[in-house]
Amino acid sequence: MKSLLRIKPQDSVAVALKPLRAGETVQLDGTTVQVKQDIPQGHKIALVPIKSGQDVIKYGVVIGHATEDIQPGYWVHTHNMKTNLDGEVHYTYEPSFPELPKVKPETFMGYRRSDGRTATRNEIWIIPTVGCVNEIGLSLARRCQDLVGGAVDGIFAFTHPFGCSQTGNDLETTRKLLVSLSRHPNAGGVLFLSLGCESCTHQSVLDELRDYDPERVKFLTCQDVTDELESGRKIIAGLAKRIGRCEREPIPVSELVIGMKCGGSDGLSGITSNPVIGHVSDMVVECGGSTVLTEVPEMFGAESFLLNRSINKKVFDEAAGMINGFKDYFISHGEKTSDNPSPGNKQGGITTLEDKSCGCVQKGGTAPIVDVLPYAGIVHTKGLNLLCSPGNDMVSTTALCAAGCHLVLFSTGCGTPFGAPVPTLKVYSNSALMKKKPNWMDFNAGVVADGKLSIEQAGEELYKLVLEVASGKKTSAELRGSRDISIWKDGVVL
Repeated sequence: MKSLLRIKPQDSVAVALKPLRAGETVQLDGTTVQVKQDIPQGHKIALVPIKSGQDVIKYGVVIGHATEDIQPGYWVHTHNMKTNLDGEVHYTYEPSFPELPKVKPETFMGYRRSDGRTATRNEIWIIPTVGCVNEIGLSLARRCQDLVGGAVDGIFAFTHPFGCSQTGNDLETTRKLLVSLSRHPNAGGVLFLSLGCESCTHQSVLDELRDYDPERVKFLTCQDVTDELESGRKIIAGLAKRIGRCEREPIPVSELVIGMKCGGSDGLSGITSNPVIGHVSDMVVECGGSTVLTEVPEMFGAESFLLNRSINKKVFDEAAGMINGFKDYFISHGEKTSDNPSPGNKQGGITTLEDKSCGCVQKGGTAPIVDVLPYAGIVHTKGLNLLCSPGNDMVSTTALCAAGCHLVLFSTGCGTPFGAPVPTLKVYSNSALMKKKPNWMDFNAGVVADGKLSIEQAGEELYKLVLEVASGKKTSAELRGSRDISIWKDGVVL
């Protein structure tokens, strides 16, 4: 097993693939590196002298600058390095489209909806229009579990604290997100659960839905009935009977939509789990399918990896506008655009937002960017899509579900039990985490750092698992019953 990885030849730092001790010598690209300080796994070590104020290079790009002179062999982290990020940037379109891996077309066993769409699960979703009925939704889901079985894969309530005491765009965003979720093909049946006096009214939801299948989407206003649990049970029983007739059938990968997310990242995420997911993304796109990359604040500083892959100038301008618009969002709230990474990220070896972002966007592989979606927008274009959403795990993963992703590949270096409404596969960046938290894991990309598989080989293994999950295999989060949503709020509370 190698001890160090220099990602690009021009990098001034390397990543420790295992803990290094002061005084030991390690080999890197045929040369000997003398370790001057203890270097934790996933952290950076200087390979060349870096003067105070000089840029630090990783992934072949600038990830910040040194705040003091750093000699070769020394640890490079928050004590001697800072970000370079500050506000909006002007971007120039210089298109570049790397060749994608060749993939044999395959199928998975999914559900075909009456409108022609594809699903990987056949479930009933209870969607509260306001937080006041959350407990009713959960009670309904619990009381109806006897209806699960056969072709009915599950009955779930997705609670949230919003839908009232909101105004303007903030209320509109909540309504759009809930309606987009209701359109997801994995929901064979949907029950919108209302209280009756909230701001997110029954009529406003109908207006947002416009054309819909009344046999698939049902409504219950709790203030209008004597026993909301009995009334809800009757509706759900009818939905269960309807979707219970569905059967899985072979469906081409070209109809699959995959979301990509990372949370609790460490210094290995950008060289193991994220590029492995990126390889899967490229394989799905090459097969004619769709993938979605989000977490806009974690694109700051990594724009060079993304923007010039825009399929045309229009998409480039939309992507650049999304990124700069998100920076304005930070500034308008009096926040620094670089107020990231998290304490857990830093403990794992990520120093600056540029460092984090350059690792984060590896999940997008090398495919061209074909479309830029607004928050609560839905995928309509085959290929790699960018989606506007914050980086928060629950918020961004919910946005991926609302966009129509059939499942989410979730990279993590610290571990998380979180699960989204759609199957959420946890891809570990390091084997130590696999040994510590095996019950949260679906795939260990740490084998790349261990030298057991290449990124491409690990990507092919993960791709096989994706098809198995799309065909019905349950993820670790599904087995634990982890299913949550969170809505992006940006407004006053009345």
